[in-house]
Amino acid sequence: MPSKKIVSATLVTALAAGVLSAVPALGSRDATTTVTVRASEFKFVLSRSRVPKGTVIFKVTNRGSVAHDFKINGKKTPLIKRGKSATLRVVFTRAKKYPYLCTVPGHAAAGMKGSLTVR
Repeated sequence: MPSKKIVSATLVTALAAGVLSAVPALGSRDATTTVTVRASEFKFVLSRSRVPKGTVIFKVTNRGSVAHDFKINGKKTPLIKRGKSATLRVVFTRAKKYPYLCTVPGHAAAGMKGSLTVR
């Protein structure tokens, strides 16, 4: 029969291994990046055009005189009135270029579109 010390050490080692396997390795967590977006007639100005994979928080402010929205990767802000702001949280899991645009009829055609590069 094994001693209590060996059983206890084995149990502690097994528990530690289980906990460590459930916790992601340091540095492997996805980044969270904030991008400010200025909307106006008829363009967007982003604070960054390239971001790392992970969560991106878009802080969109309408500096124009008519309402705009901001759509990227299947997510969209509500319609943002003049002088107001909205926040959009999007998770990017793949490195590629993601198009963005204003979905108000005619706005994208007038220039309210572009692409964000995710690395």
